[in-house]
Amino acid sequence: MAAKVDTSICGGCETCVGACPVNAITMENGVAVISDECIECGACVGECPCNAISL
Repeated sequence: MAAKVDTSICGGCETCVGACPVNAITMENGVAVISDECIECGACVGECPCNAISL
């Protein structure tokens, strides 16, 4: 199961995109979207300034 994004609090800063080691995060309509390629490493969770991502 991939990490989850709370789209109601995602600020669209794209910090998580750069933090993902497998390029599983893209931006769609100004919010992060995590694909099934996610390896659940948690790198994005620690980098998100809005605390919008959880495992």
